[in-house]
Amino acid sequence: MSLVYLDHAATTPLDARVLAAMTPYFLECFGNASSRQHRLGREAAEAVEGAREQVAALLGADPREIVFTSGATEANNLALKGVAAAEAYADAPRHVVSCVTEHTAVLDPLRTLECQGFRVTRLGVDGAGRVDLERLRSVLAEGVRLVSLMFANNETGLLHPVGEIGALCREHGALFHTDATQAVGKEAIDVDALCVDLLSLSAHKLHGPKGVGALYLRRKRPRVRCRALLDGGGHERGARSGTLNVPGIVGLGGAAGLARDEGGTDTQRVRALRDRLEAGLLALGDVVLNGDAQHRLASITNLSFAGTDAESLLARLEDVCASSSAACTSATLQPSHVLRSLGLSEERIAGSVRFSLGRTTTAEEIERALLEIAAAVRVERSEGPRNLCES
Repeated sequence: MSLVYLDHAATTPLDARVLAAMTPYFLECFGNASSRQHRLGREAAEAVEGAREQVAALLGADPREIVFTSGATEANNLALKGVAAAEAYADAPRHVVSCVTEHTAVLDPLRTLECQGFRVTRLGVDGAGRVDLERLRSVLAEGVRLVSLMFANNETGLLHPVGEIGALCREHGALFHTDATQAVGKEAIDVDALCVDLLSLSAHKLHGPKGVGALYLRRKRPRVRCRALLDGGGHERGARSGTLNVPGIVGLGGAAGLARDEGGTDTQRVRALRDRLEAGLLALGDVVLNGDAQHRLASITNLSFAGTDAESLLARLEDVCASSSAACTSATLQPSHVLRSLGLSEERIAGSVRFSLGRTTTAEEIERALLEIAAAVRVERSEGPRNLCES
C-alpha cells in the first residue's frame, strides 16, 4: 500500500507536467543562458525569460523584478543582507524589524546583521501567533529600514495580515520583505496591492523542483536597492551572479503557471480534506489545535495529542508521513521555537504534530490516515513514548 504523504509544507512532490517541461533542458536544450551567440544558448535564455514571466504573473509583478536564486533561504539572505549593505541606504536607520516566529532562514541572517551593528526588533505574538499591529506601528515610528514578516507560518499555517503590514511600512517609509515560501501558489498574491517590496519563494513548495527559487525586488515606487551576495559575472541584472539553473528555472516557471491556473480549485479541495482530517483527529479526545483556527493556510493543521510524544507517535506510523514540531539533536529534543512563542507548555509542544496537505492528497488517503493515526495514538497513550534519542 502506498504512503499517505501529509508533509507538503516540508516539500511537495514534483508535478509530472513540470518534469515534462524541464526534461528538454537537461538533454536537447542544454545551453548556457548566457551564451547567446548560438542557438542553444538563445533557447536557454528564452526559456529563462519565459519562466520569469510565469513567476511574475503569479505575483502580479513585472518580470524584470524577478531574481532567480537557489531557493527561499538564499532569497531571504539576499533580501535582508542585500538591503542592509546597499549603499543607497547608507543614511537610513540601521534598524530591522521581524518576528519571533519566523523561519530560521530569516532569524539566522538577522543575527548576522546584529553582529554588523544593526538593531533588530523581534516582535512577539499572541497565543494564536498573531503580531500586534499597533506595536509594529510604534516601532516603525522609531525609524526602520526594513520589516521582514512571513506571509504564512510554516508550522501552524497562520496568515499574517500582509496587506495591513505593507501599508504600515509604506506609511512610515520602511521597506517590507515577506518570506512567502508557504503561501505562494496557495494564497492570492498581488505585490502592488499588498505593498510588498521584496518577496521570497521556493519552487519545491509548489510542486516544482528543489534547488531553485526567486526573490521579487520592486523596481519603482519605491525602487529597492539590494547589494549582491555573490560577486562574479553580474548575472540577474547584477543581483545574483552564477550560471543559471535553466532546467530548475523552467520547472519553477511551470509550477508557477500551474499554481496560477489551478491554485484556487486546489485550495478549496485541500481545505475540505484538511477539515475532515482535523475533525477526525480532534474527535479522538485530548487533542487540541495549535494556532489560529481561521486565519491560516487551507493546507496545514498543527495538533497536540495529550499523553504522547510526537517523535514517538510518528515512528509508529508506517504508512503516514507527517512532521513533529521538535528535532532530535545531540540526543536532546529541541522544542519548536514557534510553538514556544505561542506560550504553549513543554508537554503540549512535545506532543505536537503538523499535518500538511497538497495537490496530490485524496479523500481516500485522509480516511486511511485517520485510521492509522487513531490506532497509533491509542498505543502511544497505553504504552508510553519510545526513547528515540538514545546515544
